[in-house]
Amino acid sequence: MFFRTKPATIPSATEALPGRAEELSVASNHFVNGAALKGPYPEGAETIYFGLGCFWGAERLFWQLPGVFVTAVGYQGGHTPNPTYEETCSGLTGHTESVKVVYDPAQVSLDTLLKTFWEEHDPTQGMRQGNDVGTQYRSAIYTTTPEQADIVAASRAAYQDALRQRGFGDITTEIGQAGPFYYAETYHQQYLAKNPNGYCGLNGTGVSCPIGLGVVAQ
Repeated sequence: MFFRTKPATIPSATEALPGRAEELSVASNHFVNGAALKGPYPEGAETIYFGLGCFWGAERLFWQLPGVFVTAVGYQGGHTPNPTYEETCSGLTGHTESVKVVYDPAQVSLDTLLKTFWEEHDPTQGMRQGNDVGTQYRSAIYTTTPEQADIVAASRAAYQDALRQRGFGDITTEIGQAGPFYYAETYHQQYLAKNPNGYCGLNGTGVSCPIGLGVVAQ
């Protein structure tokens, strides 16, 4: 199916593509560290989901952080069950490209994950990231516990203040409780480890977020 234009708004449930009941085929293990993509995960591990543009580069940010057990990319925040990449890119599923991050809170703080998230993209751009235009590139955080939600809200407020001081507008990041996460096709998982010269469109604002530690120097 080929879509000539993309909608600029998220479709309603009745407008979204129907999808399918069957899950897409995905590798069992992480290409970089060998961890099980779908678990089981270590006792005490927590999960949070981030959308910050194209998920290829976004995922690499998080698998590099010490204390992150496993990452995976998928589709989230919309209506269509088990969508394909092409369907998601059409804008007719309502999903954003999302990164699942399973981490050990005893080794890496949520503040550190959030600092990485806020600083490594522009959360004020709405339905795009740079030249990547469409609802699937919108900024998003999906939490799995009330405690995460509180920490996320505080980080957003802190970063909004920092952005305003530098002349940026309002943060447009979609923040909410995590709904279904549909794993993307195997070739998207850890894409930049398999294709080191592949596309990465991440481009932050240059504004520091006053929390956590953030990305590790390469």
